[in-house]
Amino acid sequence: MIKKKICMLGAFAAGKTSLVKRHVYSIFSDKYHTTVGVKIDKKEMTVSGKEIDLIIWDLHGEDDFQSVPVSYLRGSAGFIYVVDGTRRNTLDVALGLQARAQDAVGAQPCIMTLNKCDLREHWEITDEDLARLARNRIQAIETSAKTGHCVETAFQTLAALILEA
Repeated sequence: MIKKKICMLGAFAAGKTSLVKRHVYSIFSDKYHTTVGVKIDKKEMTVSGKEIDLIIWDLHGEDDFQSVPVSYLRGSAGFIYVVDGTRRNTLDVALGLQARAQDAVGAQPCIMTLNKCDLREHWEITDEDLARLARNRIQAIETSAKTGHCVETAFQTLAALILEA
């Protein structure tokens, strides 16, 4: 079996832990719990007929008071950048994290999840923001940890990109 480390990166409360819990355990909780440091889970998947064991590093959120240590990123085969669609600033945080990760470990497969699509009427992410991501060749997938919408697709997409690399 192929084992690959991936990191979940984004602003605090963007939904990183909720996406991991939905993907790994098929659960969702409305209760917010701050991740301290890193929480590691794993999930076995089949992608394009190949077995892959994703070792998922759910890193604490980036904010004005703490940043993600570069040492957490080493050895990663891919990244999921999580954006809270209801908070525009989380897109800027994710883009900043992407640049830092690329500087630290080089270009790795990545996707951007635009989380909380179940609250689309409250989104601050605009069509221009989405067009800018597309122009920069950043694959964005709208997800909802609450409903499960496209959560599996996001992880499957990243796993496929990792296997292609």
